[in-house]
Amino acid sequence: MTHSQNFYLKGTLRSKKISVGKYTYFAKEKLNEDFEEDYVLYNREGRSNLIIGNFTSIANGVQFIMPSANHAMESFSTFPFMTVNKKWFKKTSMTVEDMPYKGDTIIGHDVWIGRNATILPGIKVGNGAVIGSNAVVSKDVPDYAIVAGNPARLIRYRFPADTITFLNELEWWHFSDEQLDLAIPFLTSLDIKKSKQALLNIKNNQYT
Repeated sequence: MTHSQNFYLKGTLRSKKISVGKYTYFAKEKLNEDFEEDYVLYNREGRSNLIIGNFTSIANGVQFIMPSANHAMESFSTFPFMTVNKKWFKKTSMTVEDMPYKGDTIIGHDVWIGRNATILPGIKVGNGAVIGSNAVVSKDVPDYAIVAGNPARLIRYRFPADTITFLNELEWWHFSDEQLDLAIPFLTSLDIKKSKQALLNIKNNQYT
C-alpha cells in the first residue's frame, strides 16, 4: 500500500547541480523513495543544472532526464564507446564539449507537473504551467500553458494574455509568509477582478 505525502525538497538535496525553491514539493509515496536518486536521472558529469522555482508541485513518478543521457547523433554511431573501458575511452574522437548541449533545465514558479511526466534535457517550463500526467516534454512550455501527451502539445492557456502578464509582474511566489497569509484567499478565489486589486495592494503593503 502506498501513501502520498508532500515532501518539501528545499534543503534536502545533495547535488550542487539541483536548485529548488521554497515550498516546492515532491509527492512521495514510499519511505525509501529518493527524489534526487530515483527521479533526477543521468545527473552526472556535465555542464547543466536542474533549477526549480518556488511553489511547484511535482507528482510521484515525474522524471527529469539530465544531459548525461545525451548521445552524439552527428557521428556515424550513437553508442557511448567511452563508457565500456579505458582503452576505448582513449580512442574516442569526441570530447564532452562535442556532445549535445541544451543548457539548464528550468522549471518556473507555481508549476504543476502531473504523475509520471518526463522532462527532457534543457527544457524551460514557464511560470504557472500545468504538465499533464504521462506527458513527455520535449519543447519549452510557455507561462500558464497546459500541455499533455507524448510529445507534449499545447492544450490551452489557463488565463488570457493580460492576466498572465499581471501574474508574472505580480510575482506572488516571492511574497513573504506574512504577505502570503493575506494573499492566499485571493490566490485561491474565482473572483479574478477583485483578486487582482487585492493582490496588488498586498504586494505594495497597502492592504488593510
